[in-house]
Amino acid sequence: MRALALLTIAVTAASLPAQASGASGGAEYPGTIQMGGGGTAAGQGSPGSSSSSGSSTSGGGTSAGGTSPSGPRSPQGEAETPATTTAPGTALLLPNGKAKAPSGAPAAVKRALRAGNRLQGKPYRFGGGHTRWDDDAYDCSGASSYALRGIGGLRSPLDSSGFMKWGLPGAGRWITTYANPNHMYVIIAGLRLDTGSGGEKGPRWRTTPRPPGNFTARHPSGL
Repeated sequence: MRALALLTIAVTAASLPAQASGASGGAEYPGTIQMGGGGTAAGQGSPGSSSSSGSSTSGGGTSAGGTSPSGPRSPQGEAETPATTTAPGTALLLPNGKAKAPSGAPAAVKRALRAGNRLQGKPYRFGGGHTRWDDDAYDCSGASSYALRGIGGLRSPLDSSGFMKWGLPGAGRWITTYANPNHMYVIIAGLRLDTGSGGEKGPRWRTTPRPPGNFTARHPSGL
């Protein structure tokens, strides 16, 4: 009996370190999630495997959203997603070429749409809209400046390079400008006010998408 009791104690003692090691940083209990090296949160599978949502894996993988935190980041990051995908409402393009504001649009957005409507039918001219607000022709930045003057914060027309630093970075809910040193356009409530990209030249409301390319996206505060 004594020999049997000693054998039982020895077996029990031998099993204790293996059970406690999971809590003390050694071997882990089945189902635990390893968090080191930029790993994912619990519920995303075994350590080192990637999740279906594109979140990061251990060992320098991509972070949530698919961008490596240590890799190069495009200066036009938000510009890759056109504002029409996040706008709560889209303006209606009427048969006469003018835009009708969507229900619930802020007053500033309605003013910008009305200003853009006044430009419909105007021809294109390089530098148009830069020496005076009310001009007989407009270029891309002159037209955008005219439409955005009514929302405040724009004291004089800007060229496309100026719009690369105007407002806040990224796409807005209602208004987004896309600019590079050579061209620009503005999306207001889902409609693009542009002087090119197909169709008649000059400031026109356009419903067709334009690839953001190397344009920098900016938006006015609150919109």
